[in-house]
Amino acid sequence: MTTPHSVPLNWTRDDIEQRLMFRGGRYTTANTWLSLLMGCILFVVFYTALIPLRETRFAKDFTNQGTIPYFTCFFAAWAIAILFLKSSKSKYQKRSLTYSVVPDQHDFVLSSATVDQVMEKLYATVDDPRHFVLFNRIVIALSNLKNLGQVGDVDDILRSQAENDESVTETSYMLLGAFIWAIPVLGFIGTVLGLSDAIGGFGDVLQKTSSDMSAVKQELQKTTAGLAMAFVTTLQALVAAMGIQIWMTFEKKNELEFLDECSSYCLRNIVNRLRLMPYESGSKTGSE
Repeated sequence: MTTPHSVPLNWTRDDIEQRLMFRGGRYTTANTWLSLLMGCILFVVFYTALIPLRETRFAKDFTNQGTIPYFTCFFAAWAIAILFLKSSKSKYQKRSLTYSVVPDQHDFVLSSATVDQVMEKLYATVDDPRHFVLFNRIVIALSNLKNLGQVGDVDDILRSQAENDESVTETSYMLLGAFIWAIPVLGFIGTVLGLSDAIGGFGDVLQKTSSDMSAVKQELQKTTAGLAMAFVTTLQALVAAMGIQIWMTFEKKNELEFLDECSSYCLRNIVNRLRLMPYESGSKTGSE
């Protein structure tokens, strides 16, 4: 007898968030609290790694340019954690495509009379179909099969569920979209602060007498420091946002391709093998 713990695809046991003792997000959606925790750890690891390099220009750009680089790195680390979780969950979801839940016999006909065979094989493959994009579609369609009168009705349900899954996927990227917007804004804020300091310092330079060259030199150094902050913080933010955007684009492309593969799987294994049996047609005509 098959138990939930003995099935090949056990979401409760194998989902990365479940393994880390957090509630797993739906499909490829990352758990917000786990991603935040992982982002904090990555942030601390990054700045800890800068300690031995504190005398280098690279380390100083992240530690001696005000508070903006800290916020930029924190949001970037959080976004990286989300993308890592989504990538892991997406790979696990794709494993469902390698399993067939319809009997292999070439003459097998899927109808309301044979739905139980498919459902039995499905539950022998996965512990809870609701946590898998593909199997959730199949369960919803087959659960309504006995109340449907046409093959096209099942196809309509699968299409409707496919649109809903795509909406869920889009929603899972909302927080990442906010980070991609916020990180460059932080860079521009750093630019404004740096230019403000530089302009203020330049005003002080103009007030110095030409004979006091040492004081003028010190003020000019402060001015150039403000300009450095303006450009460095912007550069850091733009590079971070670009990297996150590229990774997110590839990840989103992979997820949308997976949804298309799920639709093809359902068309090939469910819709194309679905038949309305003669006695079913007769009973429905009589009831009308």
